[in-house]
Amino acid sequence: MCRTLSILMLLMVAAASHGVERPNVIIMLADDLGWADVGFHGGDIDTPSLDRLAAEGVQLDRFYTTPICSPTRAALMTGRNPIRLGVAYAVILPWSNNGIHPDERFLPEAFLDAGYQTAMVGKWHLGHAQETYHPNRRGFEHFYGHLHTEVGYFPPFANQGGKDFQRNGVSIDDEGYETELLAREASRYIKARDPDRPFFLYMPFLAPHTPLEAPEELIEKYADIETDLPPARSRQTDGTRRTAKLLLQDSARPLYAAVVDAMDQAIGTVLNTLDAEGIADNTIVLFFSDNGGAAYSVGGANNAPLRGGKGEAFEGGIRVISLLRWPDRLPAGGKMDQIMTAMDVFPTLMDAVGIEPGEHFPWDGQSLWPAIADGAPAPRSEDVFFVSETPIYGEFHLTVFNEEWKLMQEVIQDQVTTSVTNHLFRIAEDPNEYNNLASAYPDIVQDYADRIRRWRALYPIQGTRSALVPPPGWRAPKDWATYPRPVESLQPEAAKGMAPTETINRVLDMQLGERGRLVYDCETRWYLAGLCTKNSDP
Repeated sequence: MCRTLSILMLLMVAAASHGVERPNVIIMLADDLGWADVGFHGGDIDTPSLDRLAAEGVQLDRFYTTPICSPTRAALMTGRNPIRLGVAYAVILPWSNNGIHPDERFLPEAFLDAGYQTAMVGKWHLGHAQETYHPNRRGFEHFYGHLHTEVGYFPPFANQGGKDFQRNGVSIDDEGYETELLAREASRYIKARDPDRPFFLYMPFLAPHTPLEAPEELIEKYADIETDLPPARSRQTDGTRRTAKLLLQDSARPLYAAVVDAMDQAIGTVLNTLDAEGIADNTIVLFFSDNGGAAYSVGGANNAPLRGGKGEAFEGGIRVISLLRWPDRLPAGGKMDQIMTAMDVFPTLMDAVGIEPGEHFPWDGQSLWPAIADGAPAPRSEDVFFVSETPIYGEFHLTVFNEEWKLMQEVIQDQVTTSVTNHLFRIAEDPNEYNNLASAYPDIVQDYADRIRRWRALYPIQGTRSALVPPPGWRAPKDWATYPRPVESLQPEAAKGMAPTETINRVLDMQLGERGRLVYDCETRWYLAGLCTKNSDP
């Protein structure tokens, strides 16, 4: 009897130990991948690794991001809408001073504080002017990659003529095809990890962002791929395609396909490493694209049957491929059709892994883990808002949507006029956005337009805008690893601005009205005489 009780107690202890064994977590982020450009969506590019994740995991079929790069990454890292962060209208450009406020809690910081090993391998694009914005200051113990985008796929990996390839703040000279280098480093990190602690690995690829480059054998492989793509049914994207044909430019499709194929092979390398290390079953792998495919002429992506593409707030610009695999917990071959956004990743992973996020500003996202794991309904308490002003200054794509309605606005600001084109869809019934109901439901258009207007009022007035050239005379560094201002050379607090006192700053904020915000993370409460009241404290 005693022996039986002892065995039972040992089994209970073993079960309890297994129950608290936290999973490893890997987030892989593609850059501009098209909805139709994977095998499991019927695409004509070889993507066996992504097809494997789809077969072995769960397809997050209505996963949404912002229409452009930096805002999606900001949403992923903070769980908050980029409109609050000052990184919504445009990406962080090389000559920008912008970054994400150091008071914001980042996803890797939560994992690090919970005992995880943390690493990033790939493209950052969330600030580079000060060390306070650097990956190693935002929760990543190890960083291998690039501060910028558009550094090329072969050495010297330069942006604006300045070299941009580093390991933990130190410039490096690794040779090879960039996508393969990232896979090699990610695999090396996994093999060299402390096996007694779980790890969090963030792997944001350059691929398949322009300018497109690929190994010669892959270029040859796709030389004869079909280049006559379905129309995007959007003014900007289809306009670039027509212009390219009139100018007799070669299609970007073959080279784009080669870049996607190379990325899929790199993903396969990492998945094979997990298998070889015997840790695949207890590793969460989340994959998604940072925005819809770049379907314009030089991008080469295909989002059909979704409408539009990168930079636009039609579904082709914001509804993206997303997959989540965790063999120990999730059955293979699942599909979740509830709305999930990049803002939801932080709270969802905290829920899935069972760790506390630490003190943070209130999230705009919510946990979708019950819906993913158990199919439980996950109604959204708030609308979803996104915006892009890229690439044309003063031309905005704005959207607000929920499970029933979606309003998409094209706003074009000239010097003395502003034009607004409204597109209203019953998005669940019309996911490909064929039937514009704006003229039939003017009251709903007005209601949703007012929601967008109030939401835009949250934007810090020094947030990113579509400034495609640097200030006159600005020069890039020779080496971007040397560019961020060291923390010890900076003031200990964030700068206050021109107002001499906080009271005056708040009065000025009130005078701005709906033009934007001076005081960080504030909302204008008109019932308080227009004074900006703190929305939240971290």
